[in-house]
Parts: sequence; C-alpha cells; structure tokens
Amino acid sequence: MNNYETVFILTPVLSDAQMKEAVEKFKGVLAADGAEIVNEENWGLRKLAYPIQKKSTGFYSLLEFKANPETIAKLETQFRRDEKVLRFLTFRQDKYFAEYAAKRRNKSKETKKEN
Repeated sequence: MNNYETVFILTPVLSDAQMKEAVEKFKGVLAADGAEIVNEENWGLRKLAYPIQKKSTGFYSLLEFKANPETIAKLETQFRRDEKVLRFLTFRQDKYFAEYAAKRRNKSKETKKEN
C-alpha cells in the first residue's frame, strides 16, 4: 500500500451539511476499497486562482490515506461523476513527503492543544 494525498474543490453553492456529506461520500469510497485514512483537513471556503464554471470560490478538502493503486482509479471516477466537484488532484507521497506530512500533522495537533 502506498501513501496518497488528494485535494479536491467542491462548489461553493453547497451548505455545510451538503459539503460534509460529499466529503463523507469520498471517504466511504476509500473505506469500501480497504484504504486507511490517515488525515482529513477541511480548509473551508477559499478564493480560486481563476474562475471555474463561473465560480470564484470553492470548498477545499484534503485527504491523506494509504491505499492500493487500483483504489485511485475508483476514487477519481467518483470525482469525475460528481457534479459538486470542481477540481481534484491526487498524488502518491514519496518517503520524504510522507515524513513532511507527518511533521505537519503533529504541528497542527500541537497548535490545537495550545488553543
């Protein structure tokens, strides 16, 4: 199993409940195929660098997970089929990036504990 990270942008016309439901749907696709979700981050509503489908903002979400390469094809098929998804990017983490991601997760946990 490889380490992967996917970032996807959901359309801004969704309510919070609809946005969370869409994220859960994609997590379910991963779980159904035996993937282990390592980290999930909701980056919230952000401005896009350029308009996509006449929209200038979108809900950003990040998922880090361990999965087999076949799982990625199924996940990306679901991204393409869902009209709520504006853009997505999935890539495999090499060992250096996996170490960096672990440090970043630990750092964010420490800042949450302080607040």
